[in-house]
Amino acid sequence: MTELRHRGAEAPIQTQPSEDKGSDSELRLEKDGASDGESKGDSGLPEVPASADDTPEVLNKALSGLSSRWRNWWVRGILTLAMISFFFLIIYLGPIVLMMIVLFVQIKCFQEIITIGYSVYHSYHLPWFRTLSWYFLLCVNYFFYGETVTDCFFTLVQREEPLRILSKYHRFISFALYLTGFCMFVLSLVKKHYRLQFYMFGWTHVTLLIVVTQSHFIIHNLFEGMIWFIVPISCVICNDIMAYMFGFFFGRTPLIKLSPKKTWEGFIGGLFSTIVFGIMLSYVMSGWRYFVCPVEFNNDSNRFQVDCEPSELFQLQDYTLPSFLESFTGWTTVRLYPFQIHSIALSSFASIMGPFGGFFASGFKRAFKIKDFANTIPGHGGIMDRFDCQYLMATFVNVYIASFIRGPNPSKVIQQLLALRIDQQLHIFNSLKAHLTEKGFLPALEDVMA
Repeated sequence: MTELRHRGAEAPIQTQPSEDKGSDSELRLEKDGASDGESKGDSGLPEVPASADDTPEVLNKALSGLSSRWRNWWVRGILTLAMISFFFLIIYLGPIVLMMIVLFVQIKCFQEIITIGYSVYHSYHLPWFRTLSWYFLLCVNYFFYGETVTDCFFTLVQREEPLRILSKYHRFISFALYLTGFCMFVLSLVKKHYRLQFYMFGWTHVTLLIVVTQSHFIIHNLFEGMIWFIVPISCVICNDIMAYMFGFFFGRTPLIKLSPKKTWEGFIGGLFSTIVFGIMLSYVMSGWRYFVCPVEFNNDSNRFQVDCEPSELFQLQDYTLPSFLESFTGWTTVRLYPFQIHSIALSSFASIMGPFGGFFASGFKRAFKIKDFANTIPGHGGIMDRFDCQYLMATFVNVYIASFIRGPNPSKVIQQLLALRIDQQLHIFNSLKAHLTEKGFLPALEDVMA
């Protein structure tokens, strides 16, 4: 701040009033931009046009007699029930449809964020911004989904010659595609707009990091079993709803300045409600193989299948209660699925850390003086407004599975062994046989001959 005061004495900085009153870094950008001599200058971002009210006319007429507060409550409630019903429908339709929905949501979120950038900077006539943004999205998706196909459909890939070639050189092809986009960006640089173009280059890559990487994690979670997809997403939805309900009826104490409508009452109410909901939902879903079995590709039928013998994680076990709970409940033991204990960690993260994804999005929207990312869903804003917390959750679940749940996968090891040459397979066979004999699991050759 001292540096800014001295610099301000030399050349006053004209800033526009905003809700956040501007940070030191923003002031520096405005000062530096004003002295850069660019035709439009980098100081003062154009405001993003406000999105129009897209509430269906039938709801506007039905709720016309209510105050704006209660009207918004009913609109959000009705649309929330509609979205939950749609969520149940896509779960019923199976894992393939779920993956397609994840891809659609990813593309829509990317489009909403990139559109904000274009709305801010379109008056500068930056060449190839949108074209390059979508090209980079294509490159990153090709890389991530190619990795997924190679990992999950290994036998199918090895069976088809074109797929085997693409799989073998997948990373090189991905890098070549990205390098092409990188060169196109460099060639598109225009004098006097260098800074803005690099701003937008960074904008695109951060968006790819936030949106595409997280959606890739969501699909990986889905392959572990649909329960790892449904329970975390449902916990975030439950926390969002219950925090809103508790805040609407009991909220008095502000939680964070970035989101003035968020209250401590809503935060705490949402936390306890989500933990209870997570335990109950996990109990119901753990009894169904359709939800707990990994999503695998059947090479004989060329279809996805969800069928297995449930692991110990999804088998009821007796747990001894601590003494203080025993005196309170009168029970000495309780029968639970082990996954229900894990669900406490998932629901706690969804309630405590998940909202920070929403706070991050709120800060982003405040920076550009917009209320919502888009007006796709009346009363809720854009798709990104509904999924801002889900992306943090997807990363946590993926890390949680890798750290505490997933072990070696024998089926994948066998698939990779079968792809080797015969001499390599024999070498591994002899090495494994010698190892097991040394450990005493197989009889020695002399014992067999005797």
